[in-house]
Amino acid sequence: MNGDHTDDNLLIARAFADTSDAHITDSVMTGFDGEAGTWDITRDGIVTELRVPWPGGPIADRPSVRREVVALYDAACSRLGVEPRPHA
Repeated sequence: MNGDHTDDNLLIARAFADTSDAHITDSVMTGFDGEAGTWDITRDGIVTELRVPWPGGPIADRPSVRREVVALYDAACSRLGVEPRPHA
């Protein structure tokens, strides 16, 4: 997620983080559990944690993570008015 999808990490962070006057300049996925994905986001040089619940609800297996990250990406695009790219 971090090496191949840095722009997606930023998009998800900007869509789901609390609003602030400080622009998010970096976002790195640091983990996940059955309830949510976790990102470290940077604003004005300060790193904070962002947890975003999975759109489809709790998950129980690792293969579900990709599906839910794609769903988060799509939801982020919708929230921000960005045209999503096709999924492979």
